Amino acid sequence: MIKFLKAQASSLIATGVDFLVVILLSSQAGAWYVGANMAGTFAGGATNFIINRQWVFNKEKSAIGGQALRYGITWVGNMLLNAAGVWLILHFTGWYSLIERVAMVKMIVSLLIGFTYSYIMQKRFVFKDVR
Repeated sequence: MIKFLKAQASSLIATGVDFLVVILLSSQAGAWYVGANMAGTFAGGATNFIINRQWVFNKEKSAIGGQALRYGITWVGNMLLNAAGVWLILHFTGWYSLIERVAMVKMIVSLLIGFTYSYIMQKRFVFKDVR
């Protein structure tokens, strides 16, 4: 349970980085919401990998190459699921013109994917114990 809670704290920090990038790109730079979402996911993913490797799963002494490759595979799935979820909801609701609704939708999709796909894949695939 402690590992799960630490993973959620790591996700919260990474999500803060993710959202900051999305908000800056979409509202300040006028970027397309899907592109801004993908850039935010990338920034948050890098943050999450570093924190999870060192603090959550305590695997900083393990070879980083294999972890990075497995994380990359997991991260691409996470990015695609997030982008698809945000696009589906915004496309079918027409809310993409309001930044507050984009952020709300992104938060809901991120939480669902984080509690399920992302945590399970990192625990059982990325940072698994290799014996």
